[in-house]
Amino acid sequence: MRLTLFSRLIAGHLALCLLVLAASAYAYIQLRRFNDVTRSVLEVDNLILDYEQKLSDILLSQIRYEKKFVITKDNSLYEQFLLFKSDFDQYLDQALRVADSRSKELLSSVRGHYQTYQETFGSEMKYLAAGQSYPQSRYTKEKEVAVNAIFRELERLRTYGHMNTYSKIKGLSEAATDAGQVALIITVGSLILGLAISFVITRTMTRPVSLLKSKTREIARGDFTDDLKLSSPPEMAELASAFNFMCGKLKELDRMKSEFFSTMSHDLRTPLTSIKEGTGLLLDGNAGPTTEKQRKVLAILAEESGRLIHLVNSLLDLSKMEAGMMVYRFEPTNLTPLIQRVMTEIMPLVEAQRVSLEAKIHPNLPLIKADSERLLQALRNLLGNAVKFTPPGGQVTISADQRDGKVEVSVLDTGPGIPPEHLSSIFEKYHQASPRGLQAIKGTGLGLAIVKHIITSHGGKVWAESQPSKGSTFTFVLPS
Repeated sequence: MRLTLFSRLIAGHLALCLLVLAASAYAYIQLRRFNDVTRSVLEVDNLILDYEQKLSDILLSQIRYEKKFVITKDNSLYEQFLLFKSDFDQYLDQALRVADSRSKELLSSVRGHYQTYQETFGSEMKYLAAGQSYPQSRYTKEKEVAVNAIFRELERLRTYGHMNTYSKIKGLSEAATDAGQVALIITVGSLILGLAISFVITRTMTRPVSLLKSKTREIARGDFTDDLKLSSPPEMAELASAFNFMCGKLKELDRMKSEFFSTMSHDLRTPLTSIKEGTGLLLDGNAGPTTEKQRKVLAILAEESGRLIHLVNSLLDLSKMEAGMMVYRFEPTNLTPLIQRVMTEIMPLVEAQRVSLEAKIHPNLPLIKADSERLLQALRNLLGNAVKFTPPGGQVTISADQRDGKVEVSVLDTGPGIPPEHLSSIFEKYHQASPRGLQAIKGTGLGLAIVKHIITSHGGKVWAESQPSKGSTFTFVLPS
């Protein structure tokens, strides 16, 4: 199932939102981790170290009071000893409640040795209370062993606490470094993926629009081929189908138009030829004498009949070319005689226009594969236009040369030039670009369209260059 433009936009935005959510979730997890480790250091490790210090201080105080009591037998000292014992048990219980497994193990060992110390001192108290003699050195040694064991376990607890705190802080530092790297990777990856998603979505929208734009230009140029293929998005596929349907209809209309012109041109040519021949007979006096006024009218009729026949022939030729029915006979051809022939044919018009005609032909032009008659027709149209649009006293130059393995022919005039806005459409049929301020010159508007068809059919290319008030240059290139 192909997604619509709306669905693609929604999918792209959802993907970007998921990227943002993933990055946010990762950041939240890392912050929670940092918070847990920090709380563990503050609420467990530092607290255990604080309890260890308090237990050590209380034990030292107990030892001092215990020793003084053994010497002085002062009950107030024993009472102080018992108060410190109560404090020691209280802090030990509190430490056990917050300690981790290793700290609990060490604190339990402290409790065991502390009970041994208390029991040993309790036994000694019985002898002291009864006033009996007892092995004091043995009891003193046992108490020292118990006390030393307590301090040794508390030292281990302190060392473990410091190492555990250092390990957690080091882990936080490493985690922060890793988190920074991962965050950078996620950021860069999200940016790249976001750009990729945006590019793909934009491409899926702009590419069909670009193809539609190109197809519209082809239609504007008269190419009605219904070959636009867009399968996605569905809206564009439907639009492409509508475009192809429209192209098919336009192609059919263009074919019908060409057939109409071809038929009309063929049907008009016979009576027009008869009219021209009849007018010629009247002008020659074959039907009897004519007055001067009648001869003027007949001359106008002959001229207009010739113009109509030329128009009909042009219409017929263009219709055949557009329908692909024009038959070309390509043979090795020397271009120089063709140019000279056209110059000879057009000489009466050159003299009537009072312009100069010059040829610049390379002496060793290569042979080209061409239809001589059609190439003559193209040359006549180009040279005829140049002479017609060149004012009296102007210059028309036709040149032919070999460039990059091809033959290039140019027709240069010193006429008024072509407005820049018409240069791109000058080869379209029925299009005439009369310069401003110049009286309109009679023409069919088909000559340059025929030239373009002929040159293109020969595998060549034709174009125009012009500057207002500085003349025009029409150039075509043919493969040799």
